[in-house]
Amino acid sequence: MPDAVPATAPADPGTRPAFFAGRRPGRPGLAVFANAGDPPLAALPELAAMLDENDVDCLELAVPFPGSVTDGPVIRRSADRALAAGTTLRSVLDAVAAVRPGLRRLRIALLADWSHSVKGTDLGDFARSVADAGCDGLLLHGLPPRLRTAHYEAARAAALPLVTTCYAVSDPGTVSEAARHASAYVYLVAHYGRSGTTAAADPDRLAAALAALRAEATAPVAVGFGIRTRADIAALEQLGADAAVVGSAGVARIERAVTEGRDAVGEFASFVRELRRPSP
Repeated sequence: MPDAVPATAPADPGTRPAFFAGRRPGRPGLAVFANAGDPPLAALPELAAMLDENDVDCLELAVPFPGSVTDGPVIRRSADRALAAGTTLRSVLDAVAAVRPGLRRLRIALLADWSHSVKGTDLGDFARSVADAGCDGLLLHGLPPRLRTAHYEAARAAALPLVTTCYAVSDPGTVSEAARHASAYVYLVAHYGRSGTTAAADPDRLAAALAALRAEATAPVAVGFGIRTRADIAALEQLGADAAVVGSAGVARIERAVTEGRDAVGEFASFVRELRRPSP
């Protein structure tokens, strides 16, 4: 059975600014991924404050789960470290509730796996617990298609913005559904495969997918998978993306610091500054 969720003070959804609201030409939105618990949850206040101060728009914070079929070895090892440290849905929501009131720019989108963290819990109860903890959005991974409508309704009732996903090669119906139901942002996966892979996205196909999403979506569109450098982010902006999601490249820096006994938050800060450094 999944964890019982914490009783936290409700957050006022009306005070949540839109995701990537600070984007402008030459300064696209930036989301970074991390597994909650790697570095340890005790470091989340420092990590979130660092991101808030370094021009990052969104922390995509995952409740760790084992054996992700969509993630490469870097993120899977990170999830394993977090799980070994005892990280649970309850501890993640409690940690978010503690740090969210002090953030100015940074938004937190919770990523949770249905099978590991949500299965067996009423979707309405789950959505309310995520919203009450102060999360600005939710991406529910691995949700069975038969539960999508209930998920959309639960999030709407909880005033919880949703992150929806599709691939650059998804069929038009899938793209349209992602566009229509995104209220936080659409996560457009640049290519099939696992996170952290080096497969290059087809620019023409990616541009076409971005155009199709923009035609229907009211929420911004962020592109992820294979995004590692500020040059990658700039290229996505040229194709029409509102934001970029950087995952494995940053998690690898955390892993290196942990392995070498160095400050993981400091190492991640150096990486983030590299992403936001103005182009020469």
